[in-house]
Amino acid sequence: MTSTPDQDHAAGTSGVATLDPEEVRAAARRRVPWQRIAVIAALIALAVAVAYLRSGSGVVVTQAVVTGILIGGVYGLIAMGLTLIFGVLDIVNFAHGSFLAVALFLTYGLTQAGLHPYVALAISVPAMFLLGVLVQRGILSGAMGKPLENQLLITLGISLVIENALLLFFGGNPRSVALPGDRGVPILGAVANLSRILAFAGALVLAGLLFLLLRRTRLGTAIRAVAANDTGAQLVGIDTRVIYAVTFAIGTACAGAAGTLVAPMVTIEPTTGSLFNIVAFVVVVLGGMGNVVGALIGGLIIGLAEQLGGIYLPGQSPLLSVFIVFVLVLFLRPQGLFRRAA
Repeated sequence: MTSTPDQDHAAGTSGVATLDPEEVRAAARRRVPWQRIAVIAALIALAVAVAYLRSGSGVVVTQAVVTGILIGGVYGLIAMGLTLIFGVLDIVNFAHGSFLAVALFLTYGLTQAGLHPYVALAISVPAMFLLGVLVQRGILSGAMGKPLENQLLITLGISLVIENALLLFFGGNPRSVALPGDRGVPILGAVANLSRILAFAGALVLAGLLFLLLRRTRLGTAIRAVAANDTGAQLVGIDTRVIYAVTFAIGTACAGAAGTLVAPMVTIEPTTGSLFNIVAFVVVVLGGMGNVVGALIGGLIIGLAEQLGGIYLPGQSPLLSVFIVFVLVLFLRPQGLFRRAA
């Protein structure tokens, strides 16, 4: 019996089948993220152990870890929208935090009308999706393909307009949203507010839905195709203009959802979104620009760094430890934790 060319290619001179080198490299690439996650988990465990030695109190460390994980999930949701926009539209969106502020005030208005804060998600998310479509089609579509500084200035201008509009209509007085039945819930010896737990759970659910959208739907396939090669996507019949608008709208809706989820936990002001914007950019770079899953994991890392930093550096700003981690990652792995080097 004669062998086929494929069989000849698969068998060596000794008659033993060999793997295609390209398949070996692909398999190695698939294994690397899991190895990296294991290394990160080990480093986090080491950081927690050192924090325990530093504080001498297991309760303090447990409280910091629980709080860090809960707030990190929300950071991840915010960053997922931001990194999705960058991955598809190649736009660094400085207005992302301002969209979150819009959602905060929208949630405040809905709760003043008697709606439960988290029921307001059913209104705030579609409203922010629509706002994202309008902004992308009406303002940002003309900046597509233009120099990076044009896009930066446009999104920065949108942010300033939104913040000043909120200041004009709502004033500068701080506001807050009360969650009915909010109370402390014991978790592994720590205590977490119910609002934080619900925000974390909501962020994970929405992140899971976004992941399924991107991986299991035709729309998600089209979004990933445009992110990979917009010219090739056009050649196979994908309307990239629609995908750009929908992607920006999804990213804006993520900011809106995060704004509603954190409304009971923060002081609502026109500039509240700026702090979240800074953290979101750190998370996006940490997880790898354009990597949605990396953004979620990066959010958890930053949440833990923020809380454990209070133990390592008492009396300092929580952002100090965040930026220490950020600088270390930029120095050791500038492309981010979950993105391959070019």
